[in-house]
Amino acid sequence: MQNGISSPFSEFLRQINITALRIPSIRITDVIDILLVACLIYIIIRWVKETRAWSLFRGLLIIIVVCLLSYYLHFYTLTWIIENTLSVGIIAVIIIFQPELRKALEQIGTGAVTGVSGILPTPVVAGKITHETANEIYKACINLSAERTGALIVIEQHVPMGDVAKTSGVSIDGEVSAQLLQNIFVNKTPLHDGAVIIRNNRIAAASCILPVTQKEIGQELGTRHRAAVGGSENSDAYFIVVSEETGKISIAKEGKLRKGVDAREFRAVLEKIAEGGKSPAININKIWKGKGKHEK
Repeated sequence: MQNGISSPFSEFLRQINITALRIPSIRITDVIDILLVACLIYIIIRWVKETRAWSLFRGLLIIIVVCLLSYYLHFYTLTWIIENTLSVGIIAVIIIFQPELRKALEQIGTGAVTGVSGILPTPVVAGKITHETANEIYKACINLSAERTGALIVIEQHVPMGDVAKTSGVSIDGEVSAQLLQNIFVNKTPLHDGAVIIRNNRIAAASCILPVTQKEIGQELGTRHRAAVGGSENSDAYFIVVSEETGKISIAKEGKLRKGVDAREFRAVLEKIAEGGKSPAININKIWKGKGKHEK
């Protein structure tokens, strides 16, 4: 300031009451709250993008944009229709996203959330097979592949498939052996058409009917492959398919199909399942003791 004439900048500073400015205090709980919300948003976006819900979600966003435009542009008729259908909108969303919501709830129920402090833990036996069982499955599939005999074998993980086995399959409850698996899938036998479900190192049921996927996976693939992908969309199990036409072995998991895996890769997948390829749920007691380490 010179000669009693104030500059615009000094006038601006004079109008600001510096003493009234205060930096808000941030607590550790606020930081944790922000991190939890960020993780939740990330998980939701990732889950939506990996399922068919992504296309439905984009369509829902377009409807929301149309609703906002109709409100601000005073489209009275369109606004009236939207307001009168809004009451059933939530129910409609639940119906549309029912398969995706069910899968999300199953993942939450078999994940770390219910495993905290041992509350409603997932049974340790679930999701694992012994190395002997893995070897029997490997020998059966290799022999079926060489003979070009079609087969569909399901290795149950943490999501139970008892409803499928009881409603559509034939109960067996037998020991897993290569000879038994091969005999089940021999053409023209009563149990060859359908899937075999392996649970807790035993053949629980055979001739089980699985839901067929609605997405395009290739016209050269048959019903077994479509059933394997469809089943993997609703379960965390491993679905092993032996093609009757080509003899190639494919593996479906979480809605994705790995076509034509070789013998070495196939054995590696079975060994991973036998070793419990999925990390166990988080135990809060181990964290407090400083033992919160991931185990295979």
